[in-house]
Amino acid sequence: MSCKALIIGCSGTEITPDEARFIKKTRPWGLILFRRNIADRDQLTALTAAFRQLVGRVDAPVLIDQEGGRVQRMGPPHWRKYPAAAKFLELWKGDVQEAASLARIASRLIAHDLTECGINIDCMPVLDCPIPGSNDAIGDRAYAHDPVAIAEIGRAAAEGMLDGGVLPIIKHMPGHGRAMVDSHYALPVVKDPRDLLEKTDFYPFKRLNDLPIAMTGHIVFSAIDPSGPATTSPVIIRDVIRGWIAFDGLLLSDDVSMKALSGSFAERTEALFAAGCDIALHCNGIMEEAEAVASAAPVLAGRALERAERALSRLKLPRSVFDPVEAAKILEAKLALAD
Repeated sequence: MSCKALIIGCSGTEITPDEARFIKKTRPWGLILFRRNIADRDQLTALTAAFRQLVGRVDAPVLIDQEGGRVQRMGPPHWRKYPAAAKFLELWKGDVQEAASLARIASRLIAHDLTECGINIDCMPVLDCPIPGSNDAIGDRAYAHDPVAIAEIGRAAAEGMLDGGVLPIIKHMPGHGRAMVDSHYALPVVKDPRDLLEKTDFYPFKRLNDLPIAMTGHIVFSAIDPSGPATTSPVIIRDVIRGWIAFDGLLLSDDVSMKALSGSFAERTEALFAAGCDIALHCNGIMEEAEAVASAAPVLAGRALERAERALSRLKLPRSVFDPVEAAKILEAKLALAD
């Protein structure tokens, strides 16, 4: 059954009649959820089921940003609060192995929360490598400031997610850590040379290039391609993401409504597909914008379809018996011990 190479948001806790008509007509590949879409478990489960009924695919992707810390769309009182990524290494005084073990437990628990409500893709782990003075848009969302530690802890977090039957998305490829401005509001430009970037920002993504899905960053690497951000740069996607990083999984754009991108929504969408992205992401649920993005998004086909099918083939039932109560006790005990 064909679908658009598009992930959309919706405006509230239920899909409105206008949104339902748009979804039926457009048949987007997936839906992404935010706090505005979430009230409690029963409502959230009904929302994910309603989307899948509209698109006619029982495994249709439903995504969320459930990282922990300040980026956690599902939270108290219905779901536990998870630590920010940086906390794992901070609490364990730089012990990468212990931090990775804890990150894996947290991700496995997050996966349990998500699958209970019909969510099958989580936009994490963040593999960005921040530097001193960089914008706080990444900040404590990063596992460390060392690319080797980021790769190791990020790998553990991704494997915990996969073990729980949820697909992880590595982001923001090929690296957002050097941004001095927040790409939600302005276009970051990084001027550092490629050889340095390969040793730092790009390195964690290369280490995790076997994972099924990645999300681009809206950031210019002027030493490689000064003409535009990675999301719309054929040079970055071909030579860095598909080339040096050797990522052959499904490549999503970051949100096309972010102010780092320029042009109309149709122009932004056309540019990201021309650059080599597989799927466009539009998050805010504003119908007029979504319609413009959809008008420029192609039907998911060819290599992009192959990558999407390969990614979804990695969706499995949880791989082992899992006791979320016991896992939560372990997580809390280790956090308390480390603290």
